[in-house]
Amino acid sequence: MRNCARMFAPAATMALYGCLAIALYAGQAGAQDRSALSGEVQSYLSVSAPVVALENVLLFDGTGGPAQAGQTIVIRGNRIAAVGAAGSVDIPSDAERLDLAGHSVMPGMVGLHDHLYYYQNAPRVAQMQYSGPRLYLGAGVTTVRTTGSMSPYQDIALKGAIERGETPGPRIVITAPYVISPGPDERLRDLGMYVIRDEESARRYVRYWAAEGAEWVKVYTQISREALGTIIDEAHRQGMKVMGHLCSVSFREATALGIDNLEHSLWANSDFDATREPDKCSPNLSFSLAELDVNSPAVDVTIDEIVEAGVAITSTLAVAEQATPAVPDLTARDLEALPDHVVQAEMERRRVIRSGTTEWMIDLLHNMFAFERRFVEAGGLLAAGVDPAWGALPGYGDQRNFELLVQAGFEAATAVQIVSANGARVIGIDDEVGTVTAGKLADLVVIEGDIGNSASDIRNVRLVFKDGLGYDPKRLTDAVKGLVGMR
Repeated sequence: MRNCARMFAPAATMALYGCLAIALYAGQAGAQDRSALSGEVQSYLSVSAPVVALENVLLFDGTGGPAQAGQTIVIRGNRIAAVGAAGSVDIPSDAERLDLAGHSVMPGMVGLHDHLYYYQNAPRVAQMQYSGPRLYLGAGVTTVRTTGSMSPYQDIALKGAIERGETPGPRIVITAPYVISPGPDERLRDLGMYVIRDEESARRYVRYWAAEGAEWVKVYTQISREALGTIIDEAHRQGMKVMGHLCSVSFREATALGIDNLEHSLWANSDFDATREPDKCSPNLSFSLAELDVNSPAVDVTIDEIVEAGVAITSTLAVAEQATPAVPDLTARDLEALPDHVVQAEMERRRVIRSGTTEWMIDLLHNMFAFERRFVEAGGLLAAGVDPAWGALPGYGDQRNFELLVQAGFEAATAVQIVSANGARVIGIDDEVGTVTAGKLADLVVIEGDIGNSASDIRNVRLVFKDGLGYDPKRLTDAVKGLVGMR
C-alpha cells in the first residue's frame, strides 16, 4: 500500500478519499453505512438488508472452473459470508431470502478499458459524469479502470462522490491523462494528450499524477521507446503501473522495457509489421495484422516473451467489432441510451463502413480471436474492457465482450474469469473482488438465464450487488435514456 500522506500531499481532501478507498480494498473497512447513502443512491436499491441469501443459483464463480448448479450465497454486510450447495450452507434466520432458480450468478465485472467519456468521432467526445457510472453499474460492471482520461479531475471527483455514497457507480481506479511523444499526429495533442518533450518532463508528469491519486499511466500510439522507458521507470518508482495503446512501439519492445499491461490485444501490436520504422506508427499496421498467420513462429516468440514477463493483455473485442463491416445493428437499448444526434452520427458511420472496402477488418477480428486464445493457452493473463466508443456503450459493451470471447472459442466459465477475476488481478485487488468467494466483497451480478448455454443471456441482468447492496439495473439504465454521449 502506498503512503497516503505522501501520495496525496498536494490535496488534503483527496488524501482522505484515496486512503478510504485503499483501506476498503485492504479489508480494513466494514459494510458501508446504509444511512450515509444519498437519497438518490437509495432510490436505485432493491435489496439492502444486512443479511441476504441468494438461493438455487447457477454459479459461475470467476475461477474458471465449471458452473455449479443449486448454489446458495449468503451476504452479510458488504461481504460474502458463505457459498455452497443448497443444504450445506447455514442461512441465518434474519436473512432476506431470494429464490433465484433459473438465474446465473457471476462476480461483478472488472472493466480494464472503461473510460468515463464516450467517443463518437473527434471532436465528438463527451464526459459521462452522470450516465457512465449508472450504465456501467446497471450492466454488472462493479469496478472500472479509466485507462486514459480526457477530464482527469472530473474522474477523481466522481470516484470520491461514489465512495462517499453521494452518487451510484462502480469502484473507480484512476488513470492519468494520455501521454505521447512529439510527432506528426498533432490531433492527439488537440484531444488533450500530454506531450513528453524530454526526460524531466516525463518524470514530472508521472510524479504529478501520482500525487493527485492516479494509479496507472497510459501511453498512446505516438510514443518513443526512450519516453516509454522513462515513464515506466518513474511510474514504478512511484508505485504506479503503466499500460499502453501502442503502435510506434511494439509489444515485444514494450515488454522488454517493463510495461505492465498491453491494450487492445493484437489490434495494437506492431511486432508483425515489416514496414514500421523505429518509434513510428505505420499506416500499414491493421493490414499486416489482417494478413498475419497467427500460428506462425513469430507469434510464438511474441506470446512467449509477454507471458514470461508476466505482462497482461486487455481484450477490447466489442469496440474492435465496431470497426468491421460485420458490426451489429444498434439494439433497442442502445437507441434508448443515445441522444438522437449521436444515433444519426453512428448510423452514418456504419453506412460508410458497410459500403466501403474494409472486409479485411473481419479477418483482423478473427485473428484477434485466435491470438487471444493462443495467449491464454500459453498461460497469459487476459482481461477485458469495452473502450466506450461508436456503438460499444459503457457496460453494454462489457457484456458484448463476454459474448465475443465465447464466440472466439472460450468456455463461458473462462470468459467469466477474463471479464472479472483477471481484471481484478491486473489492478491488484483480486484479494477482495473478482471471484465469488467467502470473505470477499459482495460484488455479484444476478442474470436471468444460463450464460453457459446462451452467452447473450448476460444482457438479462436482474440485480447487481456492489458492496453487499443490491441495485436495480432497470432503474439505473432508465435514468440515462438519451444521455450517453451528451452527459
